[in-house]
Amino acid sequence: MKALHQRICVYCGSNPGARPQYATAAKALGQTLAKKGIGLVYGGSGKGLMGILADSVLAEGGEAIGVITHQLKELGASHEGLTELKVVETMHERKALMAELSDGFIAMPGGIGTLEELFEALTWSQLGIHKKSCGLYNVEAYYAPLVTFLETMQAEKFFKGELSHMLAVESTPEALLDAMAHLKGASGLKWFDEEPCLHLKETIQ
Repeated sequence: MKALHQRICVYCGSNPGARPQYATAAKALGQTLAKKGIGLVYGGSGKGLMGILADSVLAEGGEAIGVITHQLKELGASHEGLTELKVVETMHERKALMAELSDGFIAMPGGIGTLEELFEALTWSQLGIHKKSCGLYNVEAYYAPLVTFLETMQAEKFFKGELSHMLAVESTPEALLDAMAHLKGASGLKWFDEEPCLHLKETIQ
């Protein structure tokens, strides 16, 4: 059976974070992607969670494509052992190419850059630039405050009702990928209207 997602773009931190569980989660996500035959597209760094994620995919024989700017590469941030490393001039080009190469988006723990990338993907979905599913990998309830804020945004009518069909929130890679697969039709061209997207059962404890 052909996977709905051929490649997933993962946004995450270029630092490992304060807790070892984040590194463990990055490794688990990489292993899961590779075992399911889903390619990784990410920011091309060999450091932090980004490096752990890519190394995990590669160790399982999976595809890992990095997209990085010339500036970051010159600073020594790039991972030189990837399946493919694409080097671009600007951050805008970087994000656009990552989106172009991907069939869906996952944000795992990271900083403001990770959030910026996630919300750009969600905004592009809202504007109809793409119809690709988005997910939050909610490791150690990292995104619980953000989910609460999104619920507030929705209640206050700043988060349009149709946007609730484009974000899955889960705490394990398997559950997240399954939830994301059910956010859109098998052709990859539309969302399932009957499926709610804000899966909150494991996010706020």
